[in-house]
Amino acid sequence: MTQEKKSKYAEAGVDIDAGNKLVDLIRPIVSKTYRSGVITDIGGFAGIFSLNVEHTRNPVLVSSTDGVGTKLKVAFMMDRHDTIGIDLVAMCVNDIVVQGAMPLFFLDYISMGKLDLRKAQEIIKGISVGCMEAKCALIGGETAEMPGFYAEGEYDVAGFVVGLADNEELLDGSEIAVGQQLIGIASSGLHSNGYSLVRKILFEEHKMTVDDYVEELGRTLGEELLEPTRIYVRPVANLRRDFRVFGISHITGGGFFDNIPRMLPNACKAVIQKSSWTPPPIFPFLKKMGGIEDKEMMRVFNNGIGLVIVVSEADASEVLLRLKAMGETAYLIGWIESRNEGELAVQFTE
Repeated sequence: MTQEKKSKYAEAGVDIDAGNKLVDLIRPIVSKTYRSGVITDIGGFAGIFSLNVEHTRNPVLVSSTDGVGTKLKVAFMMDRHDTIGIDLVAMCVNDIVVQGAMPLFFLDYISMGKLDLRKAQEIIKGISVGCMEAKCALIGGETAEMPGFYAEGEYDVAGFVVGLADNEELLDGSEIAVGQQLIGIASSGLHSNGYSLVRKILFEEHKMTVDDYVEELGRTLGEELLEPTRIYVRPVANLRRDFRVFGISHITGGGFFDNIPRMLPNACKAVIQKSSWTPPPIFPFLKKMGGIEDKEMMRVFNNGIGLVIVVSEADASEVLLRLKAMGETAYLIGWIESRNEGELAVQFTE
């Protein structure tokens, strides 16, 4: 029997059959994320979700989109792709949780020069793990094959989440007031920010590799840098059920200086006590290796605090106990003061 002639499209670098095979491979993985509301299976033209607003007086949809940035370069170096998807979900869902919404469903976009079924499957496994942790359904996505567009073996990912909130329960920071307390919930490490600086310092300036064992970190550099971003959906939902939360800030790119002001009224400033927590070893390690000043560290990285929550002074101790009971590491890191004209919205004290 003569071998079937390769299609012109395949000769151009796009394999339609591989794309169809991927859908079959990931179907059982994706189905584990399904929750009430999911109507369609993957493989259709669009994902369909039934919106149940029976217990929501004034429903609003809250959405966010994000990527993983140059942390992907570390995944390429290690040829490990099963954690990047967790990062992708985390960066999206954490942004809607701080607005007061709970995730409903997630969509992904994966683009490669040539579709690698193993890598794509690993990425989607990670996305599914993240979705299950965030209690949202992975209902669709796009896998694009773009020959000649990426360096060999490289790819890009993007994520999109839609959540539901009651308009009256949205968190806009308008009720943040003087005397309220700042609770910091620990990060799992660098999360997915600052990797361009990290790579410049460690890989370019110090010629380190992902396989180097770092005594201060207790593991290889690659293992540390690929630690997935923490997902805060469950602790936030638990706290909001029993406590009054006045505002939440997700500490991502821009660190403390750029993210905390996004939740503050103009008349308020956040005073943060630097000695109230000890950053994980990766942060002093980077500071030392790169000769980075304190202010830049606080602007670029999360320094061990992934989420900052504003609660009343009366509730602060109970909130800390609740977070500890949930397995979270949390600290009382500061308080709210009045802000004078010309003052910074975030100030640090020892």
